Amino acid sequence: MKIPKSLLIDPEKNSVYGAFAVAVSIWAFSYSVIFGQVLILAYYAVWLPLILVDYRRFLRQLSSAWLPLLFAAYVCFSVFWSQAPGVTARTSVQYFSHIACAYVAARTVSVRTLTIGALIGIFVVLIYSLKVGNYSEDVLDGTVNFVGAFASKNQIGFVGSLGIYFCVVFLAFYRRGRLSLILAVPVVLLSAYVLVVSHSATSMASIPAVLALVALLAMSKLLSRRYRRVIFLIGAGLLVVTAFVALNLGLMDFVLGLFGKDSTLTGRTYLWEQGWNAVQKSPVLGVGYAAYWVQGFAEAERLWNEFYITTRTGFHFHNTYIEALVELGFVGATLVSLIMLRTLYGHVSAVIFRTWQADSVILFGVMVLLLIRSFVEVEILNPYIMGSFLMYFSFFKLVRLPVTRTRRSQALEPAEAARGEADWPRHAGRPAAAGPS
Repeated sequence: MKIPKSLLIDPEKNSVYGAFAVAVSIWAFSYSVIFGQVLILAYYAVWLPLILVDYRRFLRQLSSAWLPLLFAAYVCFSVFWSQAPGVTARTSVQYFSHIACAYVAARTVSVRTLTIGALIGIFVVLIYSLKVGNYSEDVLDGTVNFVGAFASKNQIGFVGSLGIYFCVVFLAFYRRGRLSLILAVPVVLLSAYVLVVSHSATSMASIPAVLALVALLAMSKLLSRRYRRVIFLIGAGLLVVTAFVALNLGLMDFVLGLFGKDSTLTGRTYLWEQGWNAVQKSPVLGVGYAAYWVQGFAEAERLWNEFYITTRTGFHFHNTYIEALVELGFVGATLVSLIMLRTLYGHVSAVIFRTWQADSVILFGVMVLLLIRSFVEVEILNPYIMGSFLMYFSFFKLVRLPVTRTRRSQALEPAEAARGEADWPRHAGRPAAAGPS
């Protein structure tokens, strides 16, 4: 029996396989530490073989991915100046292949399929964590938090916040009938419960802000592009001014107090200071990718001891940019920042300055969530992590791919050209245009 290629790589027809592949990826990102290499192999197995199905599809517009490819190459080349070349060589290859999987996913899976697959994967992941039911005591602030099958409250909190986010955008933009509502409600309730019992301040503070921003972008659909631009520019200016005034008036300490945190962010500011001191030793190129937190190295051992990390693994500076500066220097930190900013601007400009698209609204919300978390977590610099997969998926979705010309598309092209619509994504806005049923 021959399986049609379209059921595997056509975003309009592969919703079943695509959702399955995304769900497997979510499970691998969450529990590969527990179940070992079998989940990582499953992650590779659902994405990389698709290249063999139609390799030409993945070669089209490959040059548009030059920025992530340049960063991945730089990460790999850091082995030549790494203080732990063996660790850097292994981890950089893993990171490069991780980016390759995100590239394949972006070329074969629609945002709607990504959302459905993420909901399925997150639901299963949270159910398993509830079954395990582990709690962990934070020795720094004395609180006891639910961690499930994860290593920390922030990890399970991130999964819970993503569950809430994808449920909301699914119901807002992609819902088709009451069945969608019935299936989504258990996921959002479970995600909200886990988010609350995990006491992850970062996740609880970030998700309301992101949902509010997505709601504003969703309502901008009612406006013409001219008014969208004006309101966006005014709103961006007001946001900057408000943030500056709020920080100077001590609003940050008030917000932190609501979540039981102090101005040190549970020791994070001390970690940042230590990271900045480490940057001074090799400011341009860094110490090498993944070459700082290595067992046997004096500074890493000291910080593990000070923060009671008995496993001596899985720790970081709790700031993406400081982590990048330490490991990859100013060159690497600049590259990863450009990837983040390019993705953010690409999707918001698609909504504000071009034809309104639900896909860009959703991916912009994902990127804002990652941006907020990047200042207190490290989720885009590591392989086999949900944050880095979503960032690169969102970046590669900026690419406008050529579309097969059919009679219907040829008939629509003149009208689309007159409206200034982009070729990508051709079909993403259809559910949104129809409105919730």
